[in-house]
Amino acid sequence: MKRSTRSRILALSTAAVLSLSLAACGSSNESDDDNGGGGGSESSLSGTLSGAGASSQDAAQQAWMAGFQEANPDVTVNYDPIGSGGGREQFLAGGSDFGGTDAYLDDEEVAKATERCGELIEIPAYVSPIAVVFNVEGVEELNLKPGTIAQIFDQKITKWDDPAIAEDNPDVELPDTAISPVNRSDESGTTENFVEYLSATAGDDWPHEVSGDWPVAGGEAAQGTSGVVQAVTNGTGTIGYADASQAGDLGTVNVGVGGEFVGYSPEAAAKVVEVSDRVEGRGEYDFAYDLARDTTEAGTYPIVLVSYAMACSTYEDEQTAELVQAYLAYMVSEEGQAAAAEAAGSAPLSDTLREQAEKAIEAISAG
Repeated sequence: MKRSTRSRILALSTAAVLSLSLAACGSSNESDDDNGGGGGSESSLSGTLSGAGASSQDAAQQAWMAGFQEANPDVTVNYDPIGSGGGREQFLAGGSDFGGTDAYLDDEEVAKATERCGELIEIPAYVSPIAVVFNVEGVEELNLKPGTIAQIFDQKITKWDDPAIAEDNPDVELPDTAISPVNRSDESGTTENFVEYLSATAGDDWPHEVSGDWPVAGGEAAQGTSGVVQAVTNGTGTIGYADASQAGDLGTVNVGVGGEFVGYSPEAAAKVVEVSDRVEGRGEYDFAYDLARDTTEAGTYPIVLVSYAMACSTYEDEQTAELVQAYLAYMVSEEGQAAAAEAAGSAPLSDTLREQAEKAIEAISAG
């Protein structure tokens, strides 16, 4: 990045953005007072930034846009939650400055991104645990192994006092109540991630292909996360899957991981990305991960949705480059991740993931 671009980024009043910009520019000779951690400096950024993509990021993006634009009043950020597929298409065609996607780009898409803007930058920006929620009278929490979860949703285990459930819940009084599984009626990233988890961990207990469309007929279907939560809440003996931020007062499942049972938490959800392998054959700044759904790492919650931010390493003009760099820096900062967690119930990135993201963001420049 040119020296004038770096200097303007250092004027941002958001402390998290400043810290990343300082690290990128190596400006050890500039004091904290000069760079506005206490709000003494005014942002010199201006212009309009356009993004599009995953609807899963929408609530987080609203929080990010509000926080960033408050610190940078002469900047307008737009994000169109058109979905992951549409977001990838628009970004690759040059119709957006950055994008969001729940599925990392495939090799063909990476090649197109390289043609458009040099090396692709792809970083985890939004990590959301998916909770297995249930409504069984007198039961608030359950331990379930992956195979048991799979058989329940495949309608092979049909009673709550089934021996497979009772074995891992010896202190729970399980009723002789029929199990009523609830799934999404619409195609969704939540379904795809949940099915991917079952496919990776349950073996023969889950014989279905991974898809965003629910593969098992005969259960109760509901539209969207809110519909699933409502159906589970209003039913008897119901069980479903939903973004953890929407679980409310419903009971939740601790899932079997190795020799323990792990409940969802921000730390446990983010940890699964840390223990996963980066996709092979990608660029230096492409932090796409094949999630280790079948990990046995202690304290890891493997049922998560990971949504990525897409950007170019090189933009045609300096203004766009510095705006994208500054906005993504805010997204992954502690402040930005806290804002997303409050607005959307997402899991803040770990220090390790943040450092990786910062490395990629630092590479953004004007060609």
